[in-house]
Amino acid sequence: MNRQLNGLFSKELKQFHCSILLEEVKEKVRKLKAYGVNDVEIIATMNEEEMFPQLIVTEDFKILLSGEEKREVRMEPIVKAVYLLFLSHPEGIVLKCLPDYRSELTKIYLLLRPSGLTDRARKSIMDVTNPTLNSINEKCARIRKIFSEMLPHGVAKYYAISGKRAEAKKIDLVRANVIWECHLEFPQGL
Repeated sequence: MNRQLNGLFSKELKQFHCSILLEEVKEKVRKLKAYGVNDVEIIATMNEEEMFPQLIVTEDFKILLSGEEKREVRMEPIVKAVYLLFLSHPEGIVLKCLPDYRSELTKIYLLLRPSGLTDRARKSIMDVTNPTLNSINEKCARIRKIFSEMLPHGVAKYYAISGKRAEAKKIDLVRANVIWECHLEFPQGL
């Protein structure tokens, strides 16, 4: 009986200490945020490699997530081209300005599909860069879904394209976690 009481007190004491420690952590996080440290940096520090795998863009434009085994992030060419466009613009892109990025998106697409543009590909590029259509939102939703299937929800959102309405949409992943093994060098004449 005495042993059981000690076990209960010990368990309650551990819970009490854990609640105090959690309050201390919360207070430290509040202070970090007050100093301008964002959620991505806080989470990345708490769970460095395990939580935020590196995003690697290989020489042949495969997108991989690092880890014990590198996992490929598979996307159809137009979705991957959109992703690489946003990844190459850490400051983000305002969707109403997408027509300004049509040429750059076309060049990225041609790097992914060097055999050239089909009529269907041209239409997809026109649609995705037309801010009056929903195509860009559909592509962003596909990207979000792909990462949410590969990573925990709290982490996946940093790999997806997001942002508030009428503001720049961007990929919030800390750029130190992005490894470019390739260069987005564009063919001449475009």
